[in-house]
Amino acid sequence: MAGPGEAELAAFAGLHGAALRAAGVPARYWDSLGRKLREEVFDAGDYFGIMQVEEVDDEEEGDEEMEEQLNKKPNPGNGPCFKVIVTNENGLQASDPNSVFLIDHAWTYRAEHARQQLLHVPGLLHRMASLMGIDFHGEIPDEGSIEQVLREMWKYNQTYQLSQGTAEEKVPVWYIMDEFGSRIQHSDQPSFAAAPLFYMPQQIAYTVLWPLRDLETGDEVTRDYAYGETDRLIRKCILLPWVPTEVLDISCVTPEPSDEYYQAILAENKEKLPVVINPPVYVKDKVFKVFTDIQQVLNNLTHPRFVFTDNEGEADILYNFSHFKDYRKLSEERPEVMLNQFPCENLLTVKDCLASIGRRAGGPDGPRWLPRTFNLQTELPQFISYFQQRDRRGEDNHWICKPWNLARSLDTHITNSLNNIIRHRESSPKVVCKYIENPVLFHREDVGLVKFDIRYVVLLRSIKPLRLYSYDVFWLRFSNRAFSLDDLDDYEKHFTVMNYAPGVTLKQVHCEDFVPLFEKQYPEYPWATVQVNIFKAFAELFQVASAKPAPLGICDYPSSRAIYAIDLMLKWDTSRDGKRIMQPQILEVNFNPDCDRACKYHPTFFNDVFSTLFLDEPDNCHVTCIV
Repeated sequence: MAGPGEAELAAFAGLHGAALRAAGVPARYWDSLGRKLREEVFDAGDYFGIMQVEEVDDEEEGDEEMEEQLNKKPNPGNGPCFKVIVTNENGLQASDPNSVFLIDHAWTYRAEHARQQLLHVPGLLHRMASLMGIDFHGEIPDEGSIEQVLREMWKYNQTYQLSQGTAEEKVPVWYIMDEFGSRIQHSDQPSFAAAPLFYMPQQIAYTVLWPLRDLETGDEVTRDYAYGETDRLIRKCILLPWVPTEVLDISCVTPEPSDEYYQAILAENKEKLPVVINPPVYVKDKVFKVFTDIQQVLNNLTHPRFVFTDNEGEADILYNFSHFKDYRKLSEERPEVMLNQFPCENLLTVKDCLASIGRRAGGPDGPRWLPRTFNLQTELPQFISYFQQRDRRGEDNHWICKPWNLARSLDTHITNSLNNIIRHRESSPKVVCKYIENPVLFHREDVGLVKFDIRYVVLLRSIKPLRLYSYDVFWLRFSNRAFSLDDLDDYEKHFTVMNYAPGVTLKQVHCEDFVPLFEKQYPEYPWATVQVNIFKAFAELFQVASAKPAPLGICDYPSSRAIYAIDLMLKWDTSRDGKRIMQPQILEVNFNPDCDRACKYHPTFFNDVFSTLFLDEPDNCHVTCIV
């Protein structure tokens, strides 16, 4: 029978073992770590001390080695430099199961709340300014000090993400370690490793610190700020917030990823491609049985040639909310069954793939309808080179950081700070897109000139031949504050998705009312002409997305149909002959979009969609053929 200590260890390992293994915390420390967490033992002060390192005056010549060390000084801030050393007279043995330490977190927050917390949490700004070496002597938070902390904090930030919960709860959490943890310097040959651990019983995160080798009294405590990265160029890029450098010699051209890259995406999605089938032929006037789990379809599809069934096995049409995976089995066993998605359509609906597919339509910078986009996981050096080149030329350098696959603007950040963007790469897979600094604005009488975006619903009937329609009604979303290129964390100024934010005004304008208002504001730009250019961009996007065989392009499966929502903005640009034009900018393509507003204001919406896609009867269905 296990003793109490063994039972406690087993319980601790059961709750936290997976996280500890993933972080590389050796099992010999687990028992001691569990005890320190349970009893809240913070004993780092018994083993370590913080030492201030004197700066060397520029006039002092000679000790080049000392100067080189200080030039490497990653510990940020404008104030003195600190380092952490072992002060315990017996040193520290890596083999000692007690050689594991807890570091408390001084500030834990989500990026979009940082400014408000610095403004309103008593003592927070003072503590952060002090920790970062920023002068702040007042009692009342001032904008200048807050801006400095918001800029410097990316040198101190660490991150973790909860694996369970709602989409909102999974948005990455950022934290700054206490003064002890934040003073631990970087080294390429670190003496310690550190990792965050979310302690379930208390629902609190700590940082765990453990030695990588034996240390003597006076040895420095260091960790690798680019832990786990072995590629020299990528390490240089990751360390840039602490060790500034230029990578202008790196080409900023982003070539098409290899075929293997797309094969890996297919494997990761666990999608099985269909076998080749002949396009199904159905008897005239056939009534189709529809199996769906989408309430909007169940409530609004009333066309007499479609009936619902609860039996998936007898359905003629599968209209599913979630992604279908096994096309092979369906194509072999029931090739006549139609469905509302295409194999490999994620090449359009996932933001990093949309960028690499879209670039097929343009030169080195991609087509004019796609904001310049970099995948931070695979194109970090190219992005930094591009950013630094723009900086050197004095060009606008505002960027928007987006997760690959979250909607509703979650975990999306606008910044002109390179450090900020580089660090965001650590939280979750992201793309960074050039922020539209000169958008076409819409005048709201209650607010002034605001940003707006437009959502079109497009219907993809087939890939070969390519048949694409747009629903004749489009939807508009508006910011709530007048646009200017500042206050980058002001959601209501820079974002348009208001229908999910609690207590926020949602401005609605129907497209029929919008067009005359728009043409009154911009008499030289008739909406019909603007829309021609929008549809041209849609056509080009779907042409390049379907030009290569799956998995390099959307799969030509004759039984597939789909609807997508394309979100876009308009920006001011100059045509090749020097004219000022409104250039569409495709922001994202959404699978299975929320059609609540469509059904509410246009009750025939799903009848129109189903007639166009499944009956091949687009006439009188409020759709326009694009291709």
